[in-house]
Amino acid sequence: MKSTVLAALVVALTSPVALAEVIQIPVGQQASEKHVLPTPVRGATKAQVRARFGDPRAQHPAVGDPPISSWEYENYRVYFEGELVLHTVFKGSAQPVIIAP
Repeated sequence: MKSTVLAALVVALTSPVALAEVIQIPVGQQASEKHVLPTPVRGATKAQVRARFGDPRAQHPAVGDPPISSWEYENYRVYFEGELVLHTVFKGSAQPVIIAP
């Protein structure tokens, strides 16, 4: 009797439990309440970014080879390779809108 109970307990504790519900939301409908922000475009210079978006809250120095630096703004961080925009990463609920420099 004890071995049967012990075996049942071991099976119950080691079996995967599938009680989760899968909810699928199309990408276009995800987070529609998020606000939209203009962003620097890839290839823009640091001078163009500063003229269009103002001074960053913080500047992080270049590291590595090629040198990658970043500027931190309120809702996003802009990464530069040398003097040119490489990529923009958004914080929180911000979404990009590409605007030519």
